[in-house]
Amino acid sequence: MKRSEIQREIRWAKEILKKHCFYLPEFADWTVKEWRENKEDIDVILKTMRGWDITDYGMNDYMKVGSVLFTIRNGAVGQEIGTPYAEKVIPLHEGQRLPMHFHAVKTEDIINRGGGVMYMKLYNALPDGKPNWEEPVNVLMDGILKTVNAGEEFTVEPGGSVSITPRMYHIFGAKQGAGDLIVGEVSSVNDDNTDNYFYEKVSRFAEIEEDEELLYPLCNEYGKLQ
Repeated sequence: MKRSEIQREIRWAKEILKKHCFYLPEFADWTVKEWRENKEDIDVILKTMRGWDITDYGMNDYMKVGSVLFTIRNGAVGQEIGTPYAEKVIPLHEGQRLPMHFHAVKTEDIINRGGGVMYMKLYNALPDGKPNWEEPVNVLMDGILKTVNAGEEFTVEPGGSVSITPRMYHIFGAKQGAGDLIVGEVSSVNDDNTDNYFYEKVSRFAEIEEDEELLYPLCNEYGKLQ
């Protein structure tokens, strides 16, 4: 992805969140200069990878498979730092989705925070890590136990949520024709470096082409602030 595209997406995300009265902490607006000025006081932010996270998952088709995320709060696995839970917000363009994946450790609620309609597909993971294409999936939706067929597409309206447990493959995105979407995620501690298992051949973080000056560092490139 080009740096200009990434920074354009950050501006878009800020606009749609503001439109829906969803406000981010002050460091969401920090420039590189402000990050460096505050470096003595932000160990928790840096070590728990809070902040902006934009990726096309290495698939080079961002508007189809990609996401801009902002991690609001988080901890670090095995360390007494930050919080013992995490929260993200994920604005999605209409028709955009995340790739099919599961987590071995993390439990998360995926929430439609507003805007459009969220669609989702679920599969159980087999012991070898492959999807079970046949077995129905038992899942809690806002605390109500429901059963969906493997790969069956269902929708989640604004305010609704789905609880994703470990080893449950999931795909979610903004339903075509229903507008842009704000997805929320509330979970146990999030570790994007070790706890993502993708079925599709993807990479978690994007390769970046530096075509303009860095304004908003991403959570996986805080080393550039030194």
